[in-house]
Amino acid sequence: MGIKERQDRERQAVRESILDAACDLFVTDGYRNVSIRKIAERIEYSPAAIYGYFPGKDDIFFALAEEGFRRLDAKVRASAAPEDAPPLEQLRRCWWSLYEFSREQPGFFELMFVDNTVPPIKEHWEGFALLQDLLIYTQTRIQRVIDAGDLPAQLDPAVVMHVMWGAMMGPCVLGLGGRMNPHEDVRQLAHDVMETTLAGLRTGVALTFVPCEKMHGSPHSDSGPAEPSGARSHDA
Repeated sequence: MGIKERQDRERQAVRESILDAACDLFVTDGYRNVSIRKIAERIEYSPAAIYGYFPGKDDIFFALAEEGFRRLDAKVRASAAPEDAPPLEQLRRCWWSLYEFSREQPGFFELMFVDNTVPPIKEHWEGFALLQDLLIYTQTRIQRVIDAGDLPAQLDPAVVMHVMWGAMMGPCVLGLGGRMNPHEDVRQLAHDVMETTLAGLRTGVALTFVPCEKMHGSPHSDSGPAEPSGARSHDA
C-alpha cells in the first residue's frame, strides 16, 4: 500500500468516526446541545482537527443525512427484487422497506425525518441528488402499478407517493418513540396501515393533496420522468 493510499484510508476512517460520534450525540443529546468540541471530545480529537474535515456542525449533519438517504435508497431498491414480481407486490416491498429502515437505522431515521431542530434539508436540496433520484424511483414504481391496472388510472404518482409516505411515517415514528403499549405490535400496525392505504387508493378515493410544484415531466406523463412533482416541498 502506497503512502497516499494509506493517508486516504486513515482520513476516511477519521471522517467516519466523526460522523458516528456526531450521529450518536445528535440523537441522545439533541442537535442544538451538541458542539464541535463535544464531538471532538467523544473521539478524543481536538476541535481544530474536526474543522479539518467539516467546516461546521451543519455540514456534519448534511453528511449524515446524505449517508442516511444512501442507506435508505439501497434498501428500497433491493426490496424490488426479484424484478419479475407483480408491480403491486414490489410497491408493497418498497414502502415496507421504509418501516424496516426506521427499525434498523433508528438514529439516521430520527435525524432524517423526526428531529425538527436539525437544519432543513430543503434549503440544500440541490446537494441531495440521491434523494431526488429515490423520489423519482418511487413514483416510477407507483406508475407501474397504475399501468398494471392495480391502481386507478387517474391517480397522480406524486400524490400517491405523498399519501403513502404520510401513512407509513405514523407507525415508524410511533415505534421509534416508544409511544405504543409494549404489548402492542407496531410491526403489525405498520402492515395494517400500508394495506389500508393501498385498499383506499384502489377504490379510487378522491385525493385532494396538491404537490407544491409541478415538474416538467412526471412518471405518468408522455415526456417521461424528470424530478418528482412536489419534491422541493420535502423538509425531510
